[in-house]
Amino acid sequence: MPQSESRANSGHAVAAAQNSGESTPLLVDERPSPTGSSEHLLPAPSQTPLTRRSGSQSGRHRQQQQQQDSNTQKLDRKWWLQRARYYVPIVGWLPNYSIGNFAVDVKAGFVVACLLVPQALSYSSLTHLPPEHGLYTALVPTLVYGLLGTSRHLSMGPEALISVLTGTLIKSQLKDFITSDSPNTPSQDSIDRFSATVATAVALVTGLFTFVLGIFRFGFLDSMISESSLRGFISGTAIVVLIGQARIVLGIPTTSDVVHSTPWNDLKYMVSHLGETHAMTAAVSLGALALLRLIHAAKAQFTRARWLQNIPDTLVVVVLATIISWAAKLGEEHDVVIFGKVDGSLPRFRLPHVPTHGDTKDIVSSGITITMIGVVESVIVAREYASRNHYAVSSNRELVALGVSNAVGATFGAYPAFGSLSRSKLNDRAQAKSQMSGIITAILVAISLLGVLPYLYHLPRGVLAAIIVDAVSSLLSATPGTIAFLFHVQAWSDLFLLLFICLCSVAASVETGILLAVIISLTMVIKRSNMPRIKLLGRSTENDNDFYPIDGAPPSLTRRMSRMSFDSTSDTQEETYEGNSPRSRDGSQDSSGDLSTNAQAQHVEGVLIVRIEEPLYFANAGQLHARLNRMEMYGDMRTHPSEAPRMNPTRAVVFDLVGMSAIDGSALEILLNIVHEYNRRNVQVVFVRVCDDLRVRFRQANMDSEGGQYDFSDIGSALAHLEHQLSISTS
Repeated sequence: MPQSESRANSGHAVAAAQNSGESTPLLVDERPSPTGSSEHLLPAPSQTPLTRRSGSQSGRHRQQQQQQDSNTQKLDRKWWLQRARYYVPIVGWLPNYSIGNFAVDVKAGFVVACLLVPQALSYSSLTHLPPEHGLYTALVPTLVYGLLGTSRHLSMGPEALISVLTGTLIKSQLKDFITSDSPNTPSQDSIDRFSATVATAVALVTGLFTFVLGIFRFGFLDSMISESSLRGFISGTAIVVLIGQARIVLGIPTTSDVVHSTPWNDLKYMVSHLGETHAMTAAVSLGALALLRLIHAAKAQFTRARWLQNIPDTLVVVVLATIISWAAKLGEEHDVVIFGKVDGSLPRFRLPHVPTHGDTKDIVSSGITITMIGVVESVIVAREYASRNHYAVSSNRELVALGVSNAVGATFGAYPAFGSLSRSKLNDRAQAKSQMSGIITAILVAISLLGVLPYLYHLPRGVLAAIIVDAVSSLLSATPGTIAFLFHVQAWSDLFLLLFICLCSVAASVETGILLAVIISLTMVIKRSNMPRIKLLGRSTENDNDFYPIDGAPPSLTRRMSRMSFDSTSDTQEETYEGNSPRSRDGSQDSSGDLSTNAQAQHVEGVLIVRIEEPLYFANAGQLHARLNRMEMYGDMRTHPSEAPRMNPTRAVVFDLVGMSAIDGSALEILLNIVHEYNRRNVQVVFVRVCDDLRVRFRQANMDSEGGQYDFSDIGSALAHLEHQLSISTS
C-alpha cells in the first residue's frame, strides 16, 4: 500500500476516534521511518487537540478523585463524630447547650450539693473510712458521670446500700489485718490506709465489671432480680443500718468485738447496754432527727410553697448543729464526740491494688455484688426520670458511664458510687436541664473539700448518724405497701421470699441477704426459661378451620368428647394475616387465643397438634421431649402424671411454629432426635407456618430425610395431607 494512502486511512481512523470521544495509543505512538528518522504517524494539526483533550480528561479525573477523597474524609469525620456523641454524650449536648439553662442547672447543682456533702460525710462512717473519702466519692465519679452519662437527673455519689456493702467488706478484711500484727495493735493511721486500699480496690473491680457488662450489652441484667427479692434485701439492709447507727445516735460506747459482729449480735448488745446511753449525745442527735422529720413533713404539707421545697434541710441541720456545738462547747465540756480535724486537700492519683493482708477473692466477689445492687438501683432511677421528662436513656451506655466513673474514682481514693434516688429526686424537683447540673455539683464538692471542712470541726458525729437514719428510713417506706399488696393478691411465694431474705440479712449478714436474693432470682429465671412455651391445640366445634389451645378451655371442655376422625377434614381456606394473628378469610382465628363462649376444643383423633410459642434454644429445648410425651399420654398438661393414660395411640404430630422465629444448634439437634424417634415409631411429623430462617436451618440439617415435612402453610392443609397419607398406608 502506498505510504500516502496508509496515512490517509490512519487519518480517517483518528478522525473517527475524535468524533466518538475515545483515545487510542496511536495518538502518542511514534515509529521510525524507513530512512531512520523519527516520523509521526499522524499530522501535527490532528495530534495537538487530541492530546489537549486527553489532558483535560485526566484533569477532570483528578478532580473527581479529589472530590471523592474529600467526601470520604467528610464521611469519616461524620462517622467518628456520631460515635463520639454516642459514647461521650457531652460531645453531643455541650455544643448545643443553651446558655439560658445554665442558671437553672447551677441552682439544681447547688441544691444537690447541699444534700450530697453532708451525706458523703455521713456515709463514710458506714464504710469505716475517714470522712474525706466520702467526699472523694462524691467528687470524681460525679464529675466523670457528667461527661459520660445519658441521664440528666441521675445524681452519682455515695449511697447508703453501697456504703454498707463496702463497709461490710472492709470489716471482714480488717479482722485479718489486725490479727496479723498480734499481739501488737496497728495504729489508726495504718488501719485507715488499709481500709482505703481495700475500698479503692473494690471500686476498681466494680468499675471494670460494670464497664464490661455495658460493652457486651448486658443492660437487661437490671431486671434479673425479682422485685420481692430486691425489696427484701433493701428492707433487711435498712434495718441493719438503723441498728448500727442507733448506737451512735444514743452515744452507747462500743468495742472492737461489737464493731465486727453480726447485725443480730449488734442489736443484742445495744439493747443490753441501753443504760449506758450518753444523754447529751442522744439529745443533740434525736433533736437533729426530729428537725429533719419536721422539715420533711412541712414540705409534704405545703407542696406549692416553692421557697420551702428548695430549703436544703440536711445542710440546715448540719449548720445549726455545728453552731450549737461550738457555742455550747459540747465536745470539751459535755464529752460529745465531734467531727474533728479532717484533711481538706484534693485527692491524688494512685493506682488501686489489693493490700498485703487483703483477700482478692472476697474483694472480687464483693465488687460483683455491689455492681448488681448499684446497677439495678441506678438504671431504674435513670429510666424513671427519663420517662418523666420525655427523653431516652440507654441501659448499656449507662453501664459504661457507671463503670468508667467508678474505675476513675478508684484511682483518686473513692469507694464504689452509684445513683441515688433521693438526690435524683431533688435534682428533678430543681428542674435540672442537663448533665451540667451534675458537673456543677462536683465543682461545689471540690470547693467544700478545700474550704468547708475546717468549719465542721465542732459538728457532733451523732448528727451525721441521725442524717443516715433519716435517709435509710425512706428505704423502708415502701415495704409495708409491698407486703400488703402481695398479701392481697395472694402471692405467697413472693411474700415468703421477701420476708425470708429480709430476716437473713438481719440475722446473718448483708452479704447473705444479697447472695440469697441473686441466687433465688436466677434460679427462678432459669426454671421458667427451662420450660418451653408450647400448647396442645384442638379443633373448634364451630369451625373446622379454627384451632384453639386445649388448656384454654374450661376443664369440662378439655375431655375427649366425640373426637373427630380424618374423614371430617374439610378443604382448608387460605390465611390472611392481621398484625401477628393469622386469620382465615371468613374472619375466624386459626391456632390462637381463647375459645369463644359456645365453642368446644376437641382433640383430632390420632393427631397431636402442638404450637410452639417461642424460639427454641439449649435451655428450653431440653424439656420438649418430656412434655410431648405427657401430651401424648394425657392430652392436657393440667392432668396429674399419676393418673392413667387417656389418649389413643398417636399416628401423626403437627408442629405449628407460628411463634418460633429462631432455633440454635443444640435445640435443632434435640428437635431432629424427636422427629427421628417419631419416624422410628411410624408417626408422621409435619411442620406448619415455618418462617424463612427456620426453613434454611431445617434444610441444612436435612430435616426431611429424618421424616419431618415443613412445606405446609396452615394446620388445615397439613391435616388434609395426613388424611391422604394415612388412608393410603392403611388401604
